[in-house]
Amino acid sequence: MVIKAVKEFVFDKNAPTPQCHASTVLPMPDKTTIAAWFGGTGEERDDVNIWVSRRSGGVWSEPVLVSADMNTPHWNPVLFAAADGTVLLFFKVGKKVPVWKTYVSKSRDGGLTWGNPRELVQGDESGGRGPVKNKPIRISNGAILAPASVESPHWIPFIDISTDECETWSNQPLILSKKRAGKPVPMIQPALWESEPGKIHMLLRTSVRSAYRSDSDDYGKTWSRAYPTAVRNNNSGLDVTKLPDGSLILISNPVAKDQGVRAPLTLMISRDNGAEWEEIFVLEKRRSSDDEFSYPAIVSVGRKLYITYTWQGTKIAYWEIEL
Repeated sequence: MVIKAVKEFVFDKNAPTPQCHASTVLPMPDKTTIAAWFGGTGEERDDVNIWVSRRSGGVWSEPVLVSADMNTPHWNPVLFAAADGTVLLFFKVGKKVPVWKTYVSKSRDGGLTWGNPRELVQGDESGGRGPVKNKPIRISNGAILAPASVESPHWIPFIDISTDECETWSNQPLILSKKRAGKPVPMIQPALWESEPGKIHMLLRTSVRSAYRSDSDDYGKTWSRAYPTAVRNNNSGLDVTKLPDGSLILISNPVAKDQGVRAPLTLMISRDNGAEWEEIFVLEKRRSSDDEFSYPAIVSVGRKLYITYTWQGTKIAYWEIEL
């Protein structure tokens, strides 16, 4: 299944900050690749900003800083390309998750330079709009769906829809879960795919030992109550990409127990629209209880995978994998 797999780091000895986390990746038509992450002296600290690097000719550029406020923590960047080639960099800003605001910065030169960030939805007080961790998807009717979630008063996902290339957004109703032990299941950070025109699906990070799933039959406007899957999840981030033949590739920490454990990190494939999954590759093995290989991002172009994730809290790992 895996023909070739090559791993490297976006930066190695010359880290721009002591800690980093929550990367995102975007391969470009000109064979360059853009990666972004947040970094500073520690998560939630005021010196945490967004950092971006561009890979060209097999070499990563010196990371550049993107900030909406140099005195407020930044979080969870997400890269996405508009139809005209403009690269959008979404990210959160706020002292705590419940007061997050989403900002967007644009690059019109393939990630070399970035414009001044602007608030994505002016005046929004919901705790975050647009993508919260994973990439938006462009669906068959041309709309762009951003996988979103809020964490106050509960962890609840929703979908933001744009029909004008991410200029304006319409947030859809919150997606509820089937109750577990009489209580709603905490769910955040959806990963999206479209199986057929109008049929959209999501996998969700949860704190109840398995990833949950919800489905839509109307282009992402309404969703089923989320239900448990066989995918193990211990409240760790995951992501999904769809191959040209309809197969799905899932990247995750396949651990059911041990909240906070972020190893191993693996790839799984589903050939039946997410009903069953088979492990095909181990990116990182678990060697100690302190290992952290987390918050993965995955994008596919044809049968080639582009992957980034947090490596031990101090580096961003990058893989190119041919299937």
